[in-house]
Amino acid sequence: MNFVNQSCENSEGLQRYQHYLYAVVYSVILAPGLLGNVLALWVFGVYIRETKKAVVFMMNLAVADLLQVLSLPLRIYYYLNNTWPFGNFLCMICFYLKYVNMYASIYFLVWVSVRRCQLIMRPLTYSSSRRKGDMCICGFGWLFVCLGCLPFPLLRNPVAAQYINSSDQLLTSGQVCFSELPLRPVSAPVALSLLILAEMMGFIIPLILVLACACLTAGSLRELTDGAIHDRGEKRRALRMVLSCAAVFLVCFAPYHVTMPLDFLAKANVLTNCDLRNKILWCHPITLCLASLNCSLDPIMYYFTTNEFKRRLSKPEIPEGRTVNRQQSCIPRGEKAEDNNTAVLLKDQ
Repeated sequence: MNFVNQSCENSEGLQRYQHYLYAVVYSVILAPGLLGNVLALWVFGVYIRETKKAVVFMMNLAVADLLQVLSLPLRIYYYLNNTWPFGNFLCMICFYLKYVNMYASIYFLVWVSVRRCQLIMRPLTYSSSRRKGDMCICGFGWLFVCLGCLPFPLLRNPVAAQYINSSDQLLTSGQVCFSELPLRPVSAPVALSLLILAEMMGFIIPLILVLACACLTAGSLRELTDGAIHDRGEKRRALRMVLSCAAVFLVCFAPYHVTMPLDFLAKANVLTNCDLRNKILWCHPITLCLASLNCSLDPIMYYFTTNEFKRRLSKPEIPEGRTVNRQQSCIPRGEKAEDNNTAVLLKDQ
């Protein structure tokens, strides 16, 4: 399961292609991903704490994206220099964060869709206690995702791999990292079980939930149900948000989860057709890059689907409390004293 049949593909050419592709894509998404998610955290945390439109989940989504972005410089260095000098531990951390980001993003995109759909269909059911419940859901989500992604690094062997210095090899003497780490021996039933579990829990069930929320939100535009919001503009904004979540799923995560089991079968030498095996091995890096694009697409989704984000980002507003204090500071002391006396008399009456 750890080796690909060398008679079926050019490993040196495939490795060069992968390193070039990853270095280019990660370099492109580094700056917008970093700036977009830092800005999103600033806007959500400072300006719109008072709103209840799934902001808690969007803030956690931005944190997940930021974790991946912060690991990109080390990945870019590796793919440009063809060696990993930072040690096994940091290699496994960066490798682990890639999958934590992906499945945490999926988890929080689902909850953004569910909460926006709920706020349209049953707005009166949301209260301050439900807001605290959202924080518990986020905490559980991080724990669930971090534990669920542990098999990805644990199945890799972080032993330094040395390459013979020859014209046939891309890497000279040095340590490999990420997907080039050799797999630990594992039985076929265990590997198949982990693969099915990752597909079902990490993609298929979340996708069904997001699409269901999109259908319910779209249906609310045509029908009026008891307790639902009657503002069609608000419903359209909610629908844009849910459809954006579904679009991120289909663009970023669907291609990767289609090629992931095929890539496993190819590397396990289960596929005997060399042409099919080579196509899978050359297509899978593209889908992995698409999965990484979500850290740059999510801030764009915030801007175009969240009214508060767009308004306060384009024209920052002074919080209400500061406005009142500023107005009071402009009142002469005599008038302010009279206003205070009047307030006391009214209170006594």
